Amino acid sequence: MDCDVAIIGGGPAGATVATLLKKYDPTLNVVILERETFPRDHVGESMLPVIPRILHEMGVWDKIEAADFPIKVGATYRWGQVTDVDLWYFHFIPDGKLLPEPRPAKFAGQRTQTAFQVDRAVYDKILLDHSREVGCTVYENAKVVKVVRDGDRIEHLVVQASGESATSLGSESTLKAQYYVDASGGSSIVRTTMDVPVHSPTSLRNIAIWDYWQNAEWAESVGVGGTFVQVMSIGWGWLWFIPLSATRTSLGLITSAEYYKNSGKTTEQLYQQAIEEEPRIRALVQNATRENQLQATKDWSYIADRLYGENWFLAGDACGFADPILAAGMSLAHMGARRVAFSILELLRGEVAPNWIKDQYQRIHRKNIGNHIRFADYWYSANAKFTDLKEYCSQIAKDAGLTLDADAAFQWLGTGGFADEISGVPFAGSYRIATIKQFTGRFSGQETKWSILDNNIFELDTEGSHEETLAVYENGKVVLVPCLVKGEKVLPIYLVYGIVYKSLLREKEIQCLVERFMYQARLDKMPPSPELAQFCTEALEALVAGGWVRASYDPKLPGLNEYPGQE
Repeated sequence: MDCDVAIIGGGPAGATVATLLKKYDPTLNVVILERETFPRDHVGESMLPVIPRILHEMGVWDKIEAADFPIKVGATYRWGQVTDVDLWYFHFIPDGKLLPEPRPAKFAGQRTQTAFQVDRAVYDKILLDHSREVGCTVYENAKVVKVVRDGDRIEHLVVQASGESATSLGSESTLKAQYYVDASGGSSIVRTTMDVPVHSPTSLRNIAIWDYWQNAEWAESVGVGGTFVQVMSIGWGWLWFIPLSATRTSLGLITSAEYYKNSGKTTEQLYQQAIEEEPRIRALVQNATRENQLQATKDWSYIADRLYGENWFLAGDACGFADPILAAGMSLAHMGARRVAFSILELLRGEVAPNWIKDQYQRIHRKNIGNHIRFADYWYSANAKFTDLKEYCSQIAKDAGLTLDADAAFQWLGTGGFADEISGVPFAGSYRIATIKQFTGRFSGQETKWSILDNNIFELDTEGSHEETLAVYENGKVVLVPCLVKGEKVLPIYLVYGIVYKSLLREKEIQCLVERFMYQARLDKMPPSPELAQFCTEALEALVAGGWVRASYDPKLPGLNEYPGQE
């Protein structure tokens, strides 16, 4: 073998796989093949708070923080029903109030709950250079032109190199590895070579048009270096406004491919029209200067039918893509790449069944992408301001069998399972249950209902389920934890879900259950956390929606007056 692991693509997914492989097994020979020379611009600049946790694990947090990217505290929206013309906010931290601490700061306190808005030319280079520094071999200007296969196994890669990489590799060479990771993006040379189909489980067919601006105004400043991403809907699409530094801003338009085709306008004309029609964005760039490097691409959600083969994995956009309305692209890339790295480390140890390791990665990550696509569908179908796309958005809802009733929408969004994002913790996609509750309530115009408030008796319903093991990714290992499986639903008996499950075996009255949660947490030696009570009640809510728990009301017994942390 020329190396242990060969990674195609040096973007965030490839660099994450490489760095984590070297962190947990420094003896590995890891090679990254990147066809371009960094730095280079790339779209997809807005993060969710799951990413900084991974950056911290990679040992690169301090370098990213030192780059002085704006701190993403949340987002400002004009989105929803026609009558909802006011701005509304989505906060990562309470009330969106960032403490005015100096920067650069450590990964601690409030900063564990925030995210970044990054200039990808700078961000991606920091990650790739960090991979070098921890011991990976990185070749830039090294393009994989052919994947030589034998059945479902990769035999070797054919690489064409130039510049400094050609000195080491030659202008054309072969590279043989024990495992291969394709993190080359949506075109995915491995996926194409292996004839892996992709499908699009949505009616969304959008395009993205964007450019960069110098010296645009920030809509809001919070604390030291904090701000909100702007997401503003117009009658035929929506605009993103993402400050990337003190002086540079990414400003883009999303509209349907059908609208673009029927408009008869160029991408430049549509871009200028959208800015002119949105007064908030127009004011922010009034005194700014465009860089005039307008770009456009199709922006279609998709999922690959399989994410691994005999000795290869897909990572990043090679696996799938979800519409950018939820800023999920980079989160999916980093989280999926982390799972790939841990899966390869476990395969090399040889202590766990290889097919189980691969199947777990595929099941969890495909479901994760699918949850984000479902959530994006709901956002579009809930926005009646897309007057020119009314029929288009109605078709999204129709295809999904979705009504805008808050309870029905909540259950639909969670159909894929609430526990796969952070196994054992109540999340769907990258969003916690309380967040999804608030969104469905806002979009439907209805008061958000909680089963844990409307009922006071909760009983397990595990009929038809069977026991399996679930993969949890911790400290460079794939840990096997027990779970119950019922159809497509998975109930991990682990962390928060484990606390709730064990409590339900002993109690069914809500007041007793809430007390039991905290007692069981101590028995399970869970670290104390102010959010633990909230997570437990959210997990119970998710189990009711997922059919794992029957909820009823007994007028003779007390209930909960409010959900802890409901606001």
